[in-house]
Amino acid sequence: MRLTRALSGALIVVTLTSCSPSGASEHGLTRSGTAGAAGIGDADFPNDGNGGYDVGHYTLALGYDPATRLLAGTATIDATATENLSSFNLDLRGFTVSSVTVGGRPAKFTRSGDEMTVTADLPKGSTFRAAVTYQGEPKPVRDSSNLGTYGFVPTSDGSFVTSEPNGAKTWFPGNDHPADKATYEFRLTVPDGVTAIANGELAGEPTSKGGKTTFVWRETHPMVSYLATMTTGKFLVKTGDSGGGIPVYAAVDPRYQNQLDRLYEVSARITDYWSSVFGPYPFKSTGGIVDDFASGYALENQTKPIYGGFEPDEGIISHELAHQWFGDSVSISRWKDLWLNEGFATYAEWLWSEHQGQATAQQTFDRHYANTTDPMWNYPPGVAQKNDLFNNSVYYRGAMALHALRVRVGDDAFFKIIRRWATEHRYGNATTEQFISLAEQVSGRKLGDLFDQWLFEKGRPATLG
Repeated sequence: MRLTRALSGALIVVTLTSCSPSGASEHGLTRSGTAGAAGIGDADFPNDGNGGYDVGHYTLALGYDPATRLLAGTATIDATATENLSSFNLDLRGFTVSSVTVGGRPAKFTRSGDEMTVTADLPKGSTFRAAVTYQGEPKPVRDSSNLGTYGFVPTSDGSFVTSEPNGAKTWFPGNDHPADKATYEFRLTVPDGVTAIANGELAGEPTSKGGKTTFVWRETHPMVSYLATMTTGKFLVKTGDSGGGIPVYAAVDPRYQNQLDRLYEVSARITDYWSSVFGPYPFKSTGGIVDDFASGYALENQTKPIYGGFEPDEGIISHELAHQWFGDSVSISRWKDLWLNEGFATYAEWLWSEHQGQATAQQTFDRHYANTTDPMWNYPPGVAQKNDLFNNSVYYRGAMALHALRVRVGDDAFFKIIRRWATEHRYGNATTEQFISLAEQVSGRKLGDLFDQWLFEKGRPATLG
């Protein structure tokens, strides 16, 4: 993510069915399980995500009409119980839930805030599906200290969907925390003339019937929930392949029609370059979207970075595309480690500038370091603060920590560390402690003092490395 400052009712059905072993009770196992936790275990965000199960796949068959702002459809969740469960939770904000089934049978449920608790006996290790029927108008998160407005945002011609940090629950039920990654299929139906864009690749040509068009997108690589998108509206689209053979999908609101060719070309060129620096591109396609909703930020939606209401320069595009490796493929386990996403993507901007023959990473580092009164010196980026996740320190001081590492260990070791990080944690989750361990292993040096100064201690470090 990159901030651009200084820097009749809808019906959604989620079908849950479960495997029922011999001797099972109505929904699975004779009652002996415990209630799944209402949070996934992130101390800073105790209500985000859910415990007791792991989602493997979402199928979101959703219809949206911009004229009524009503969302309707079916979301199917395939998951595995990680403990013996008597109930489990789903994150869902708003909507009126009319029924829930488990194993094809009615299940009891309760609502409290953004939590929905479903009664169901599920043995540890069993796979299950679920079905939740609900209706209403999506309500985005507004005036958040972390991102302002995010989630499913209705627009005049469609929707702008950027869900970091926890806005996926504003449009579909699920396990809304980056620790639980899953694959996705989107079956999105919109009025004719409206384009529906999601993650991954189109599965065939869109189909039209009765004044509506359905687009089917599939993201076959694991993805955190906040990266899922259902961006709809009137778009101009350009597709093709990068010089390196990676499929490219670029889309712009007609207001930005003069940016379509540039967005396509720059996204393709930068993706190819990062593939030579960070290792093979982790997904099947690249590209980007420029919408007309003035969000004030860009977000690295997996395979489809989105730029909200502005023409992105090459630095911002390089930032969002670097996230495809750092944040999307290699994802954080807890929000406190957000510098692993934003510090890495910000340092990628410095590397892109260096590659273009403009300011070097050292010169950019020096410019930030020279500002002795910058508030970031009082914000250790290695522990992102829950009410200020996107503080400049997480970006710039996080990037400076990487440059300090580069100076300490040398270019050969540094870029080996970065490539191994992207390879060894590909499609998974990782922590700051794991990165430090890898850096010490590859460099053969103890680096605790460096990371303490740059990531965990208040104050401006006295030396570069």
